Amino acid sequence: MTKKTSFNWSDECEPHKLRTKTIIKEHPEIRTLIGRNPYTFLIILFCVSLQVILAWLLKDQAWWWSAIAAYFVGAFACHTLFICIHECSHNLVFKNKNLNIISSILANLPLIFPSAVSFTKYHMKHHSYQGVEELDADMPNRWEAKLINNSTLGKAIWLLFYPIFQALRPMRLKEINLFDTWTVVNIAVQVLFATAIVYFFGWQALVFLTLSFFFSVGLHPLGARWVQEHFLTHGDHQETKSYYGRLNLVNLNVGFHNEHHDFPSVPWNKLPQLKAMADDHYEELGYHTSYTRLLFQFLFNREISVYSRTARSNRGKKAIVPKAAPISYSDTPVS
Repeated sequence: MTKKTSFNWSDECEPHKLRTKTIIKEHPEIRTLIGRNPYTFLIILFCVSLQVILAWLLKDQAWWWSAIAAYFVGAFACHTLFICIHECSHNLVFKNKNLNIISSILANLPLIFPSAVSFTKYHMKHHSYQGVEELDADMPNRWEAKLINNSTLGKAIWLLFYPIFQALRPMRLKEINLFDTWTVVNIAVQVLFATAIVYFFGWQALVFLTLSFFFSVGLHPLGARWVQEHFLTHGDHQETKSYYGRLNLVNLNVGFHNEHHDFPSVPWNKLPQLKAMADDHYEELGYHTSYTRLLFQFLFNREISVYSRTARSNRGKKAIVPKAAPISYSDTPVS
């Protein structure tokens, strides 16, 4: 096996625009799915309340109880909150933009690290310029890919500290002003929340919340989501893959990623309907059915590395909705 030393390169623009045009022409009824889901705000309230209650219940327990609770409960609540922030970034909760920002800041509370407002800014660029390194914060840094490459231990460490690696990426982005009034508000609210947790519940409660956050996006089956979405996991050139597994039931259909990139104005609860309406365009695409299986495939398959992403310089035309290349796979490991 030859060790990769660079990302896969594409001279094409981001891969969703063409299919979106084709689908909307063949299935104009999809326009009826575009809208908002204000009930997402109730999910935010539930998950924030759940994490605060658990932090209180665990405040006097041994640290390992906090670790167990964080891995098996807190990680799922935090992952759902991250998805709610994602919905807010697309203004899919409320019509008023400021209400979406406030909702995302609320959802950010148990995640400890202030990220809701900055995520909204760079996530929009990710949709329009997928794979363009100076604009897409979802792309790993080159030094990041070189450092980790395809080492099993390295990939495990990469996932464990994924929030840190991701937090360093916006520094390379161009044309994005990451600091404004809302960013300051986001930071201030998080500092006040963390201070209140320590003051009223103690440090153990903060440990639980922090572990929940790291597990929710890191070395956990849920962390395989980052591999699922845009890694070239089947030895192919299909940049975006969906996940059609059981966890979509509790994680707001986050797995329908091709569908979301094609039609980012469709809220999470209607993504299965979108797939059903245009299944002739999605049934032959590669997809995953198990995050746990994918996690182990990523860790132990030396053919998959942090370099297993597609980079480009072709910006194309700025898109509101996006395509992906047809290939038929499931969770078949790379041979």
